[in-house]
Amino acid sequence: MKSGTLLLTRNDIRAVLDIEECIQAVEHAFALHGNGETLPPVLAGIHVHGGGFHIKAGILEARKVFAAKLNANFPGNPARRGLPTIQGVIILCDAGNGYPLAVMDSTEITLQRTGAATAVAARLLSKESSRTAIICGCGLQGRIQLRSILKVRRLEHAYVSDIDFQSADVLAQEFSGTLSVEPIPWQDISTNAKRCDICITCTPSEKYYLTRDAVSPGTFIGAIGADNESKQELDPRLFASCKVVVDILEQSATMGDFHHALEANIVSKSDVYAELGEIVAGKKPGRSNESEIIIFDSTGMALQDVAAAAVVYEKALRANRGTFLNLNS
Repeated sequence: MKSGTLLLTRNDIRAVLDIEECIQAVEHAFALHGNGETLPPVLAGIHVHGGGFHIKAGILEARKVFAAKLNANFPGNPARRGLPTIQGVIILCDAGNGYPLAVMDSTEITLQRTGAATAVAARLLSKESSRTAIICGCGLQGRIQLRSILKVRRLEHAYVSDIDFQSADVLAQEFSGTLSVEPIPWQDISTNAKRCDICITCTPSEKYYLTRDAVSPGTFIGAIGADNESKQELDPRLFASCKVVVDILEQSATMGDFHHALEANIVSKSDVYAELGEIVAGKKPGRSNESEIIIFDSTGMALQDVAAAAVVYEKALRANRGTFLNLNS
């Protein structure tokens, strides 16, 4: 085996990371966290004009790896500069001696591990009978969310919606004939959300658009887009009448959709039913009946990145992908 630090591009990662394997790795990371077998992950952020930088870091002692991710998030990039909204790198290190095992592009891992977390939550919190879903936001994350949900639920109808209706139409055409359902572009979110068992919000919105009146009993809501304190997709009043599950409570209380309800004094931290890891680990049950509305507030746990990066590294080694560098030379 070659020695050194493995440099992996986004194409390298796409070639080796499969969404089903990513779901398994992320679920295992949540289980370890839920059982108290991990150290608390770390989060830091700096906001600048037009975007911001986030650093997430964590360690999975069971896999003997540490990873730190630096992501830049600039929503205006695609339209203004022809660049991706999210760009960044992940550094994967040996947790025993600190050696940098790999430096890899973070974009594909961020996309897939986010979709994987939703899939884990949907499997445990949505109705098994769920047949209809709506994806709000038709960017790259909307695409991976749809693919991820289809791994855990047998949908018969999938609506896709975006403030830019052309984006919804492009997504539907792109996936036409490739999935078990045909995505249907739809502009009126409130009308279709009400008829859906699963509602996924993954937009950069800074003003809520999913209201309490638009959600029917039994709905599972995956709130994905609010990854900083200025973003918001859900009406804060939704949190007062739903079962709330978060990935990391302290993150959701400061940057997730939940934090808007918290700041409005509609709920308190004690109103959160569970962290997802507690449910994955069997510490608490998931859905208790067919009529309860359940929100999963997903802010992105660093351990998801660690787990996915470890899988990428191991598979890249076996597939002889990437370029080795000697950073000490």
